[in-house]
Amino acid sequence: MQIPIAHPSLGNEENTAVLAVLASGMIAQGPETAAFEEEFAAYCGVPHAVATNNGTAALHAALLAAGVGPGDEVVVPAFTFFATASSVSMCGARPVFADVDPATATIDPADILAKVSPTTKAVIAVHLYGQPCDVGAVREVCDDKDLVFIEDAAQAHGATYRGQKTGSLGDLACFSFYATKNMATGEGGMVTTGSDEYDERLRRVINHGQSEKYLHTELGYNYRMTDINAAIGRVQLAKLDGFNRRRQENAAYYNTHITAPGLVLPAVAPGRTHVWHQYSLRVTDAFPLSRDELMAYLRERGIGCAVHYPVALSRQPFYAGAASCPVAESLAASVLSIPVHPGVIDEARAYIADTINGVV
Repeated sequence: MQIPIAHPSLGNEENTAVLAVLASGMIAQGPETAAFEEEFAAYCGVPHAVATNNGTAALHAALLAAGVGPGDEVVVPAFTFFATASSVSMCGARPVFADVDPATATIDPADILAKVSPTTKAVIAVHLYGQPCDVGAVREVCDDKDLVFIEDAAQAHGATYRGQKTGSLGDLACFSFYATKNMATGEGGMVTTGSDEYDERLRRVINHGQSEKYLHTELGYNYRMTDINAAIGRVQLAKLDGFNRRRQENAAYYNTHITAPGLVLPAVAPGRTHVWHQYSLRVTDAFPLSRDELMAYLRERGIGCAVHYPVALSRQPFYAGAASCPVAESLAASVLSIPVHPGVIDEARAYIADTINGVV
């Protein structure tokens, strides 16, 4: 049995949608993109959604829309994918790393507060692995310090905090539709917001700074989504809740069937709905194998697995000299993701759990 760590769930509907776009001749940004933006905004419960060509572009555009630039600082979690920090650097600003909650691996609101300085402009809070951060506490810090609150929801399409969907919790929110995400367009991204002003600025930023055709009022970029990607996205969005339910079923199975001592299974905080972009357990010293040995053991038996993420941002060479974030650095040395995507059938998830338990 070969079980990949991730696999896009694409079918005939996506094929049909793409072929219709190709037949239309409108393969760049066009009516499919506009429809996708409208449908995604409605799904998140916000007035505006702006499609981009990838998730990093979404983050960069959101930061620029928020006015982040040289001399500013942005607080970001130390445990996440590199783009959360690099998008800040792309603005000429400085990312400041906050440590994370050891239970959920999402940003620690107390450490955000400790890292705020007179030059802090914004906070990017990542909904890591598919679980929202402690939005209420993050929002409280941002409101108290007059900071822009940006959600990095690249891994959390459809997740909720106290009944409210990601994408509607911050001043701006950024999504990725990369091939391994809960919904995929191959490459693609989206920024959602409740602000008319941010929406207008975003649309200029992603389209060469144009306020109207051939009239460029600011520095912008070519971050537009194509109608090919948008057509796939519209089909995937209609399937998203079903994809998430299957991920939740697989995660629930692991939570009750992985029983090997020395492993810490992922926790879900009260008031949050987890959509399990990753099922990432932690390998402690009490387990017979090291994290890397367990990864090799599983791969030898056909089970795809990966480390998300092996190096904390506070220890990335590009950010040499950053202050230590001990929890993030400990997680980087102990986490291991196993397959949880909708393609994991009942037989496969039983095999995964049995194989892990069989180590001891």
